[in-house]
This record gives sequence, C-alpha cells and structure tokens, in this order.
Amino acid sequence: MATVYFYEKPGCINNTRQKKLLAVAGHQVVALNLLTEPWQEDRLRTFFGELAVRDWFNYSVPALKYGEIDPDKLSEKQALALMLENPLLIRRPLMQVGDSVMAGFDQQTVDDWIGLKEIESNQDLESCPRLHAQDNQCG
Repeated sequence: MATVYFYEKPGCINNTRQKKLLAVAGHQVVALNLLTEPWQEDRLRTFFGELAVRDWFNYSVPALKYGEIDPDKLSEKQALALMLENPLLIRRPLMQVGDSVMAGFDQQTVDDWIGLKEIESNQDLESCPRLHAQDNQCG
C-alpha cells in the first residue's frame, strides 16, 4: 500500500472521512495542515494537473459561494496568487504519493490511482456537510 501525504484543513469532517477510507484500504496517511504549509506557486500548481482553474477551488468558502470571486474569470497565475494569500480557497484535500499528486477526493479517481477497498458512491466526500447549518464553518 501507499504512503499518502494528505494536506487537509484540520477538523474538516470530510477530510476525516477521506483519511479513514484511505486507512481502511491499508494506506499510511500522513496528515499535514494545508493552511500552514509554506506553499510556493510552482509546487501548489502541480497538484491541479489538467484540471480547469475553476476546479482548483473550494466552493464552501463564502467568497466563492456568494460570487465575490469568480474562478471562471481568473488566469492560473491570478488563481494561485489568491490561494497563496488565502489557503482556504484551495480545493481539499491535496494528496501526494511519491511523485504523483492530485487535488480533491473523487472516490473513483482515488480508487483508480492508489486503490480503495470500498467505494460508497452515494456519499459526497467533497462538499461540506455543515454548509447549510453554519455557513462559515467549512470555509
């Protein structure tokens, strides 16, 4: 199994569920704080691969939810600058296994990448479950 460097927002319910799925599948999870990591533009960019700029963002953040930031109007450089300034904007988790990296936790993609034992396809592990109850908690 793999050692997964898992950049998360500590306390995030979905990140906790995601780490549990990885551990149950036999992976070693090394949890790291996405918010305090000393990100550099080039390194952060690698996690997004071929994703469109709009898919780099955490849509639970109020600035995105309420249209203060429109990812569709941002260049890669502008998006990265905003994320370096405010890491809450970064789609979570960021994961690294060896030289391979990815952003977000689409269960099928993770299963194809490193393997998961069980995939509960009806469970959304990316959208914040607290979103409706307490607007700013998951940002």
